Amino acid sequence: MSGPAITALTATATATAAGRLGVQDIAAAVRGGATSALAVAQDALARIEAYDAVQPQIWISRASREDVLAAASAVDARVAAGEDLPLAGVPFAVKDNIDVSGLETTAACPAFAYEPESDADVVARLLAAGAICVGKTNLDQFATGLNGTRSPYGIPRNASNLAYVSGGSSSGSSIAVAAGLVAFALGTDTAGSGRVPAAFNHLIGFKPTKGRWSTRGLVPACRSIDCITVFTDSTADARLVDRVVAGFDPADPYSKPLADRPLALRRIGVPRREQRVWFGDGESEYLYDQALTHLAALGEIVEIDLAPLLEAAQLLYGGPWVAERTAAMAGILASNPLAVDPTVRAVVEPGAAIAATELWNGIYRMADLKRHADLLWNELDMLAFPTTGTTYRVAEMLAAPVALNSNLGLYTNFVNLLDMAALAVPAGIRANATGFGITLIGPADSDRALFDAADAYLSAAALPSTPPLDLEGKMQTVKLAVVGAHLKDMPLHWQLTSRDAEFVGAFETAPNYRLYAMADSVPPKPALVHSADGAPIKVEVYELGVAEFGSFVVDVPAPLAIGTVTLADGSSVKGFVAESRALDGAEDITSLGGWRAFVARAA
Repeated sequence: MSGPAITALTATATATAAGRLGVQDIAAAVRGGATSALAVAQDALARIEAYDAVQPQIWISRASREDVLAAASAVDARVAAGEDLPLAGVPFAVKDNIDVSGLETTAACPAFAYEPESDADVVARLLAAGAICVGKTNLDQFATGLNGTRSPYGIPRNASNLAYVSGGSSSGSSIAVAAGLVAFALGTDTAGSGRVPAAFNHLIGFKPTKGRWSTRGLVPACRSIDCITVFTDSTADARLVDRVVAGFDPADPYSKPLADRPLALRRIGVPRREQRVWFGDGESEYLYDQALTHLAALGEIVEIDLAPLLEAAQLLYGGPWVAERTAAMAGILASNPLAVDPTVRAVVEPGAAIAATELWNGIYRMADLKRHADLLWNELDMLAFPTTGTTYRVAEMLAAPVALNSNLGLYTNFVNLLDMAALAVPAGIRANATGFGITLIGPADSDRALFDAADAYLSAAALPSTPPLDLEGKMQTVKLAVVGAHLKDMPLHWQLTSRDAEFVGAFETAPNYRLYAMADSVPPKPALVHSADGAPIKVEVYELGVAEFGSFVVDVPAPLAIGTVTLADGSSVKGFVAESRALDGAEDITSLGGWRAFVARAA
């Protein structure tokens, strides 16, 4: 990696952690003369070129430097002429199943590629508002997938940990925003493709009500339920994009006039606890429970039966809508089936065998399920579901591409089928630095009300800052919580200072731990044990380089070990945990709240 690339990437990583300029900030600065669209474009191009050293595969095609700078200069001229451009100079990216004039549309299938005659309706509205398109992003081929690995153009990876999936199918668009390359990016969403990548990459993912945004110029997946979506860093930015893009398009048979349905937020529906599926991921379960405590400040939490919603979701890949995908891809399947990704082909081809009677029976059943869902809104104002129950490493997904992908859609697949609006928001950071999110779901046309609900939730949650970018395929540093003999001024603290560990701060754990003074430990050491009947325990958090962390772990003696510790703010770090034998003869000192209090008592 060259010197300038390192400098630019370091700046991008810092901006990610500190809060970079968003859509509103850039547009206001350009309109107000604090900067120019040309300067913004030059900066965006520098960051894009630098990030090519990490993940060039997030792009399928890019506008030429000359075209981007010419577009920026044209925006500056429009501003100087007095035009009020709500998106003046804002750089954005477009998922490559949405038409942009001058750039090929591929849907991640080279054999399918074509030159569009015009911009998609949503793109035309954005350009008219002063936004600048810099390129087309990678995706799961034909928008069939929720993980990001199904593309001949390479596999976009999670921006915060390159070992993990980005989420899909709008993989490249989510990374373009998460990496700070553009201020917003368009995605699409049929079964969750605009929400899953948002969750994994600490983003806002807005999926409007069907028909609110025109889909003219979109390569269809399931045309009757497809939506174009947006990824941003904030709800305010997503609101602004919605104000520009939303509107009736008479040339789109699925477009409809705008409407706004208010939400009272008195009752918030969540899955029954026994129906929540985490695929063995206790961290997701914990973070969702934390999110519910914040949502409880907004309205009554009401557990509901998931079964009808899950039945609707199963029809997406086991009924008429598979045939709709087959219809959308009929040309390429007939002319060049081997050009289609094998996993995508295995999902879509069975639709050709669905009989008309089976199709209509599925449609009738969906009507029953939709009526049930519509009646839910007589009892509830909003749903708040996990966006996903877990995440996966890229290697895991490639080993089981259908089963694990299906797991990612458990809480998302039913939304469009039942004509609901959805807004994915961050809800915590995993120990591996990838994101956990929840999705706020409302009835059709509740889009603006969902933004208000998200603002209230995010204000109550006060989530930790987004982690820095993973720039070299591994975590750059590791945060470690210490609870006893490694605390500052304690006997083993030297094991941290000798490794140049940096003090991050003093914290408390989540109230799910008990602390024990181990018997016959030299020097005296505690054992921290996860427990449902626990209390907050004081810890100190340090940051070490990856190599230094590895050498530290090697020196940890049994029955202690290094595992994952959840802090009071919901974030997770590495930390000391203990085997059950550590409690033999140990004294429970949980009530003291920490090791220092025990040492002081014993003195």
